[in-house]
Amino acid sequence: MAFVETGFSGLVVFEPAVFEDSRGYFFESYNSKVFSQYGIDIDFVQDNQSSSEYGVVRGLHFQLPPFAQSKLVRVLSGKILDVGVDIRQGSATYGKVYYIELSAENKKQLYLPKGFAHGFSVLSEKAEVLYKCDAFYNKQSEVGILFNDPTLNIDWQISPDKIKVSDKDRDNKLLNDMITGFVMAHEENAKK
Repeated sequence: MAFVETGFSGLVVFEPAVFEDSRGYFFESYNSKVFSQYGIDIDFVQDNQSSSEYGVVRGLHFQLPPFAQSKLVRVLSGKILDVGVDIRQGSATYGKVYYIELSAENKKQLYLPKGFAHGFSVLSEKAEVLYKCDAFYNKQSEVGILFNDPTLNIDWQISPDKIKVSDKDRDNKLLNDMITGFVMAHEENAKK
């Protein structure tokens, strides 16, 4: 399993080794020992799965401390543009956006540590997304950043007239209008 740095401290892309033959393919989508050897020693406690149609934008979601979640995101069918926004005060990449195309075909996965808001847009006719979380869902701590926050200027790769967003996500705040509660320690920032 290959780990690819993104330029954002802690945000990593996983490219699993895929073994194919005439019967199909096999790969390990997660192995705690391998992840731990890379420095990600995490106990995932909840899996979430969604199905969405073309044009759906979900996000940008996160949970406030002490209920913050790290996530490992992958696509079971279809294709998405996966987006992470660094919301850790003091981070060299605070307020910056990371994009990656995740698909059933490329089998890449994105690991988002605590301190990132997460969202995605569906680029295929339909997509099924699965993500592992290291903390349980907590409704009271759930918040979000507005998907079309002008300071983030996210290109969801969907025409604005085709974007489908929930009423809840349309009510999210701008990043500059919120206190996220995430602060990156100086030594973590220096590692980057």
